[in-house]
Amino acid sequence: MSTTSPSGEVPARNKRADALRNQQTLLAAAAEVFVTSGVDAPIREIATRAGVGMGTIYRHFPTRADLVVAVYRHQVEACAEAGPTLLAGAESPYAALRQWVDLFVDFLVTKHGLANAMQSDSSGFEALHTYFLDRLVPVCGQLLDASVDTGEIRPGTEPYELMRGIGNLCIGRDSDPCYDPRRLVKLLLRGLRPG
Repeated sequence: MSTTSPSGEVPARNKRADALRNQQTLLAAAAEVFVTSGVDAPIREIATRAGVGMGTIYRHFPTRADLVVAVYRHQVEACAEAGPTLLAGAESPYAALRQWVDLFVDFLVTKHGLANAMQSDSSGFEALHTYFLDRLVPVCGQLLDASVDTGEIRPGTEPYELMRGIGNLCIGRDSDPCYDPRRLVKLLLRGLRPG
């Protein structure tokens, strides 16, 4: 069955799927740029990384805050979906936890610029924070529980507590290029191990 009409047009459903895929590619590119260059990175850099024109970005996201919020939501979903996938495919639950924490750290680097990008919308920021907790605390909990069940970490660490600790370790990165939060996060994870 053909996916084009007699006039050669692609049906609307396929256009929407393509548009969604393109938007996901754009958001992934923006997230990569935000991690390396911060949320104030030039739109041109994001467009180049995504392989689109700057007009495409502005058409989807009229303001920088719109783009940052969309990247934030995109990364929350990516972290939420990665947890079960990593748990199913990693060599151990602890390995899955470590890999998930790496994704979470990338996300936090982007998140730290969110407050500045949304200065005038504190209720919007609070709603995003609630969304973040609702989606990611259960995933972190699942990874911690699986690691406890296999004896790879000691019991007693709450998911929110671990996420908050990782978040606090990531704060200094913005102001000190010599600071590497990943090294301290690895030490934190090592501290969860038995013995």
